[in-house]
Amino acid sequence: MRMFTEANKQFETHSYPATTRELIAEYGHLKLSLPNGTETVGAALSRLHNETYDDAEAAQLAMYGAVSDKAIGRKYYSDRDPFGPGENGPDPLSF
Repeated sequence: MRMFTEANKQFETHSYPATTRELIAEYGHLKLSLPNGTETVGAALSRLHNETYDDAEAAQLAMYGAVSDKAIGRKYYSDRDPFGPGENGPDPLSF
């Protein structure tokens, strides 16, 4: 993910296994650019229990899953949910 480029690079060069606490201590200051603001790696990872990651991919996936709702586009939006009985759906929103 492009918004996590610097964190991903750092995670790739880190020595594993590594714990959540170790990653926060080492990279917690790095900022993640999210669609609706910024967040630090430390803020994201602090939402997790102290786990041990065997490789960079596991650590990256944990970080992706831990970012706040600043990382999502339109909150509660889904173009896949069916409309309820008698509903025509939401009004179109022009970007």
